[in-house]
Amino acid sequence: MKIAIVSDTHDNMANFNKVIDFLNAQKITTMLHCGDICNQETVNEAIKNFNGEILFVKGNGDYDLKNYKDMMEIEAGGDVKKGLGPKKIAFIHYPELARKLAESGKYDIVFYGHTHKPWEEKVGNCRLVNPGELAGQRFKPCFAIYDTETDNLELKILEKM
Repeated sequence: MKIAIVSDTHDNMANFNKVIDFLNAQKITTMLHCGDICNQETVNEAIKNFNGEILFVKGNGDYDLKNYKDMMEIEAGGDVKKGLGPKKIAFIHYPELARKLAESGKYDIVFYGHTHKPWEEKVGNCRLVNPGELAGQRFKPCFAIYDTETDNLELKILEKM
């Protein structure tokens, strides 16, 4: 199962729609958004355009978004025939809290946003990952695709798509 991870959209619908079009074409139907969507109109348009489910957490720029959690966890993938259980995934906006989640030992991978900088490191047995930003404010707009079956994580840079 492939999952898309995005963060820090900051209402840049042109970039968000480019990602959504790519994901729809690739038949990727789960997206995790690590916060700083910024307004409900952006959320509504993304949900309307995406052919799957988007799970959102709140960031510091999402003060008007009342119905979203600060952190979410899911289990995804797994292959009973291969003896592989589902991956335990958490996602949140803030890097310090993401590190604590990774240090807890409860998760295979933890995603976060806020810094806008793509990053990956190992914390114990957990991968701690920032997929970068979609807004293009500080760094090139990018996002990540995570394959739960192969444990492969790929950074996608919008200008190269």
